[in-house]
Amino acid sequence: MSACCNDNCDSQTPNDSPRYRRILWIALLVNAAMFVVEIAAGMQSGSVSLLADAIDFFGDAANYGVTLAVLSMGIVWRARAALLKSASMLAFGLFVAARAIWTLQSGMVPEAMTMGVVGALALAANVSVAAMLYAYREGDANMRSVWLCSRNDALGNLAVMGAALGVFGTGSAWPDLAVAAIMATLAIHGGWSVLRQARRELSHAQGG
Repeated sequence: MSACCNDNCDSQTPNDSPRYRRILWIALLVNAAMFVVEIAAGMQSGSVSLLADAIDFFGDAANYGVTLAVLSMGIVWRARAALLKSASMLAFGLFVAARAIWTLQSGMVPEAMTMGVVGALALAANVSVAAMLYAYREGDANMRSVWLCSRNDALGNLAVMGAALGVFGTGSAWPDLAVAAIMATLAIHGGWSVLRQARRELSHAQGG
């Protein structure tokens, strides 16, 4: 970790560059808009994977807001923000798992066409955001968590589209439930990874 990763560093880092801030603002707006689209589509179609993805978009929009708030702060505050975001990623994974169990018990079959169309729209949105954030994927825990969220979202969208085909072909909710399980696993794995890195950075910054 460089000497500039402390509260007294005066030089500009990639964290507080105008370009990075612009990218985060774009990402925030895209995620907020897609949350509205997917929550409506998920409710209309009965798809647990779309509802889960909508919750994820909402969480990411909030995460981008937190990241923007701490960009100019020292590594301690950025690591603390990453801890908060890792907790939200873990909570998201647990929520999806619980929702999948509920759907399994209810026997509801989602609407495949809505799943596919909205999944494709969400994929286009997330790939655009992930491409803009790609250059910052190896930064500190806070920047890494932003990249991981966008990457996981794009992978999740591909899975939703695959599930739509599966639901259409089988007339069963199982493909939708399988995708929900994948999304939960991605969120839990990513959250745990960010949590460990943030704790290491906090320990280093505090001389632990």
